[in-house]
Amino acid sequence: MKKIINTSNAPAPIGPYNQAVLKGNMLYTSGQIALHPETGKLVLDDIKTETEQVMENMKAVLAEAGMTFENVLKTSIFISDMKNFGPINEIYARYFNEATAPARETVEVANLPKYVNVEISMIASL
Repeated sequence: MKKIINTSNAPAPIGPYNQAVLKGNMLYTSGQIALHPETGKLVLDDIKTETEQVMENMKAVLAEAGMTFENVLKTSIFISDMKNFGPINEIYARYFNEATAPARETVEVANLPKYVNVEISMIASL
């Protein structure tokens, strides 16, 4: 049986999906973009601020499932411009212990929802 995970501490879905699904001890998150959960507005001041909002949104989804970034097994990072990789990676790294960091892929894409610069999804386990 799957359990739907949703929290008001992260942006509400903007389509027919949920923030995350827990199946057994595995959590599959939807991609998070830099929508501020309280205002619903995009946080696009600069790429570092945008990435931080994405990670804070993900932190809230993980917390709702009783997890932290230590539970994350794999991340997928989608970026609109590979030139932003360095600043995105700098902020992303703050949320993980390098010795136990998850597996990851980073992919440049032609476009992202709401024309943001970065979207991140995760798979985690209890």
